[in-house]
Amino acid sequence: MAEPVITVSAVVLRDDDGRILTVRKRGTSRFMLVGGKPEPGETPTQTALRETTEEVGLALDPDELRVLGSFEAPAANEPGHRLVSHVFTHPLPALPRPAAEIEEVRWLDPTQPLPDDLAPMLEFRVLPALQG
Repeated sequence: MAEPVITVSAVVLRDDDGRILTVRKRGTSRFMLVGGKPEPGETPTQTALRETTEEVGLALDPDELRVLGSFEAPAANEPGHRLVSHVFTHPLPALPRPAAEIEEVRWLDPTQPLPDDLAPMLEFRVLPALQG
């Protein structure tokens, strides 16, 4: 039997030092990109824009949103589920602040050893795509 699939959109936001913004949702232990599940009728782009505003208070410019790719990995917070993530990049417009269900924000330096609390999607799919 196939694992249930969760579809999300996520955004890579980098600071001037190349660090990537990661977030940890309340009640969870893994850090991931800003993003989340679509509302009914939303496109992946619309979901990315809305989730970024809701989670870290940043209004992104749709014209500056770039597709990195669509990736699949085990879901970090829903055991037994697969995650399909439509991932975008966008310049950092301002400093983020945790909002909605976000408990903590943390900057990830991809040139340093990775912490052991990253979501599989970020660690095994997005970071390699950013390097390639």
